[in-house]
Amino acid sequence: MAALLGRSFRKMSFPSLSHGARRVSTETGKPLNLYSAINQALHIALDTDPRSYVFGEDVGFGGVFRCTTGLAERFGKNRVFNTPLCEQGIVGFGIGLAAMGNRAVVEIQFADYIYPAFDQIVNEAAKFRYRSGNQFNCGGLTIRAPYGAVGHGGHYHSQSPEAFFCHVPGIKVVIPRSPREAKGLLLSCIRDPNPVVFFEPKWLYRQAVEEVPEHDYMIPLSEAEVIREGNDITLVGWGAQLTIMEQACLDAEKEGISCELIDLKTLLPWDKETVEASVKKTGRLLISHEAPVTGGFGAEISATILERCFLKLEAPVSRVCGLDTPFPLVFEPFYMPTKNKILDAIKSTVNY
Repeated sequence: MAALLGRSFRKMSFPSLSHGARRVSTETGKPLNLYSAINQALHIALDTDPRSYVFGEDVGFGGVFRCTTGLAERFGKNRVFNTPLCEQGIVGFGIGLAAMGNRAVVEIQFADYIYPAFDQIVNEAAKFRYRSGNQFNCGGLTIRAPYGAVGHGGHYHSQSPEAFFCHVPGIKVVIPRSPREAKGLLLSCIRDPNPVVFFEPKWLYRQAVEEVPEHDYMIPLSEAEVIREGNDITLVGWGAQLTIMEQACLDAEKEGISCELIDLKTLLPWDKETVEASVKKTGRLLISHEAPVTGGFGAEISATILERCFLKLEAPVSRVCGLDTPFPLVFEPFYMPTKNKILDAIKSTVNY
């Protein structure tokens, strides 16, 4: 059924960089999947800063997705350790640790379980600097959380909650699309002077593989990337959804439609200028994300581009997103913003 709807969970690919993509590091490296790239970034963060700590549920033995494998053995259980099953306490402890000048890298086992920590993130971490008049801050806090569909996760292991946090001044929200991006962006998040929520597309943990430089490198935050150039329509997405959007772009190209594809990377604060410049060129915009359509971050992008590009638009902004239902199990293929749904929206928008 998934294959019929244009989405397969057996073999993953992700957008290539053959269309003029910009890179901080262009060196080739060792082929790694996404979880291994995350692991490598955490090794570097702990190795280069003795004030850094990694903790969360089960991270001591490597975590559910093995992202923290080998960290406790190398850096000791005083710097890499398990916590009780209490997300509010995990993040609260991270805020305190960061406030004392440390780098706290917190793992929430699934993004679906980040909600008990919502108060700590929104009312404490995001406001810490402002409430003290910049005398104190918890900018050393990074919260990692696997998000999104995985093919069999159901209600409580498949959600995409990024839009909740994009409404909160004082934090940053970052989502990588591939192993190389994940390593560079995570290191930037850990070293950024602001608290960051870093959502990792667990669908790609093992499926996405590319060459990742072994050395320490960083990719700037709040800089979107044009990963495919085109003239007829602009597509904007982030995380695992970029894979699906790339497939739709390739199919649209066979029908004579030239698509420009942008990876937003950082959702808060997001790179409005790159998207605006693209839409002024193409005259059309399509946004796609796994989260439900109502109140999703696609609505913010749509509103901003309407304000900035109204006279340049040739068609209404299109959104291809998850449905306004709890995330389903057996009906997941119908819920997801699949390749075929995106392709239909591309053709409808171009032919408007």
